Amino acid sequence: MDFNLYMDDVVTKARNEIVEAGYEELTTPEEVDEALKQNGTTLVMVNSVCGCAGGIARPAARNAIHYDKRPDQLVTVFAGQDREATEKAREYFEGYPPSSPSFALLKDGKIQTMVERHDIEGFEPMEVINKLQKDFDTYCEEM
Repeated sequence: MDFNLYMDDVVTKARNEIVEAGYEELTTPEEVDEALKQNGTTLVMVNSVCGCAGGIARPAARNAIHYDKRPDQLVTVFAGQDREATEKAREYFEGYPPSSPSFALLKDGKIQTMVERHDIEGFEPMEVINKLQKDFDTYCEEM
């Protein structure tokens, strides 16, 4: 088995899963700047191919947004795949170290809070959903 073909398949499935959930994929630094400089609230899901991304973070990303309050914009960058876009997004996460998977909640282009890998790994998807929705209650408007 060609390992690169296997990884391409895993990456494609991980990308598709989050895009199908309603997140816009940002693959270039320019796309990141355009999206993250917008007014309103933006949830950035930093995707990855690790087990906690597939088993916890992506299911949480998909389900947390079905809520009375949610961010105005849902976007994703892929750590380890779209490196320049991910690095650009992390410039907006001032005060937080690089973490993947993770969720950053911005308002008017400024970081408000993050759910970092250590808040995801070892938790159940529902626990991460609750963390995200608590942040939505704090920073987002009623839909």
